[in-house]
Amino acid sequence: MVRGDLSNLERRLLAALITIDVHSRDIVASLVAKRTSNVSEFEWQMQLRYYFEEEDLIIRQVNARFLYAYEYLGAQPRLVVTPMTDRCYLTLTGALHLKLGGAPAGPAGTGKTETTKDLGKALGVNCVVFNCGDNLDYKFMGKFFSGLCQSGAWACFDEFNRIDVEVLSVVAQQLLTIQNALKANLDKFWFEGRPIRLVPTCGVFITMNPG
Repeated sequence: MVRGDLSNLERRLLAALITIDVHSRDIVASLVAKRTSNVSEFEWQMQLRYYFEEEDLIIRQVNARFLYAYEYLGAQPRLVVTPMTDRCYLTLTGALHLKLGGAPAGPAGTGKTETTKDLGKALGVNCVVFNCGDNLDYKFMGKFFSGLCQSGAWACFDEFNRIDVEVLSVVAQQLLTIQNALKANLDKFWFEGRPIRLVPTCGVFITMNPG
């Protein structure tokens, strides 16, 4: 089928489906090899699982539970999932469950940003990637965070360590305000001197390169 005469859209769709299906095959092979027979066993619980409950699509991983966000993302390619990717997903979903963010770290080109983006695709959330620099100030970051809170989107700030230390101190306070509002399950909160709406699917992630 993949060798046939396909349009660009059909080929992208098939490539994404095959990538997901290969990972599912590997999961089943691993469950069989480890003799997993109970839904309460960690080998099953650690997988990113989809359930249909009362007309809602629910995503679970260990003790984390998310509503599928239904963001239209188009026919985008999917990341080839490795055991390292699975462990990264497990860490990030655990952080989101605790209303925190994620900070994948490692050398350049190892897939930190792509892993975060692909988890967003799996949860149906739009993930915006932003490359940081030393020209950013706290006012710009405040507007960025305000937009994320009101839209429920994710942001992945690439090379976060390039932001000036003076700005980072204010950004940390802004993030703390958002996290406290999320933990309190608020639908509106005061941010940067004005009340704004809070969509609970919003998330902030950062990546940093050593040196």
